[in-house]
Amino acid sequence: MFVLVEMVDTVRIPPWSFHRQLNDAIAEELNKKLANKVVYNVGLCICLYDITKLEDSYIFPGDGASHTKVHFRYVVFHPFLDAILVGKIKGCSAEGVHVSLGFFDDIIIPPESLQQPAKFDDAEQVWMWEYETDEGTHDLYMDQGEEIRFRVVDELFLDTSPTGPSTEKEAPSAAGPTAPPAGVEDAAAPQKEAPYTLIGSVSEPGLGLLSWWNS
Repeated sequence: MFVLVEMVDTVRIPPWSFHRQLNDAIAEELNKKLANKVVYNVGLCICLYDITKLEDSYIFPGDGASHTKVHFRYVVFHPFLDAILVGKIKGCSAEGVHVSLGFFDDIIIPPESLQQPAKFDDAEQVWMWEYETDEGTHDLYMDQGEEIRFRVVDELFLDTSPTGPSTEKEAPSAAGPTAPPAGVEDAAAPQKEAPYTLIGSVSEPGLGLLSWWNS
């Protein structure tokens, strides 16, 4: 689930940190830059593990800070495919069951990967498993906060780097720009997407809500 990734970066140390040990100052700057950030195609950075090599430091004209090329290893959350994880249900929607590990929330189990037959209760906003027994069918709800065991079946990285300005020019309005009415959200506004998402499955025996299997 956690891996060590070798990285290289040039770290800028401001002049007011020159009194500190170089390794300590570099470690703080690296954690400020990377901790709790997603690196594309790498994973969620957790914390610095160690510094393996420091190259020469330079001070460039017009900048009183030092710049040091650093080779280091970082602890990264990046579970391998088919890994079995235990999380808690954060919520449900028509897209599936949303799961949290506490430090990572962008996990979704799509409807086709739930125990079947499953159905979504629009009124309660919850998924349920229609469990069949000799006495009939019982609805087992996937309530928020329940612990769930799931298998990682896919992952999705999204490049969220800033893009350049649009080349399309909008025609100027004679009346000038107008603001939307108060309380009305702009439906055309882009939704913020997660840079790293895990896709899970609980459709296999032995997976699913832990309370079901322990009862």
